[in-house]
Amino acid sequence: MSQPVIFILLGPNLNMLGIREPHIYGYETIQDIEKMCRKEAESYGFDIEFKQSNHEGDLVTWIQDALNKARGLIINAAAYTHTSVAIYDALKMLEGKVSVVEVHHSNPKERESFRHVSYVEPHAFAHFAGHGARGYAMGIAALAERLGIEK
Repeated sequence: MSQPVIFILLGPNLNMLGIREPHIYGYETIQDIEKMCRKEAESYGFDIEFKQSNHEGDLVTWIQDALNKARGLIINAAAYTHTSVAIYDALKMLEGKVSVVEVHHSNPKERESFRHVSYVEPHAFAHFAGHGARGYAMGIAALAERLGIEK
């Protein structure tokens, strides 16, 4: 029996984690986060697809891919969270089929007003904001609980 797959998708500028405004986003690199996610996912028996892109269309395509390949999706759409109707529409296709978790290193609702709107939020059953890199592990745990999977 194959392991359930979850997608972990990161949006623009998150490839610069550890360098970009570490006082906001922390010192962990994207490689550190992927390693942590793989370890946490493995503890629940998940396989993961971990991807990052600075391009909106890549994220949309990967969300669409999740429809047929994943049980769950964790997304940090970064700046596209606040601007992308295309990501909103892609996530809408997952409703009732793939469980979605929204993650942000900082808490957008405590930052500039243009960050207060999330096009991801309506499609996610759980939201982790302001927990830094730990938010991804929290998202994996939330997906496991929703899917009835224990460590």
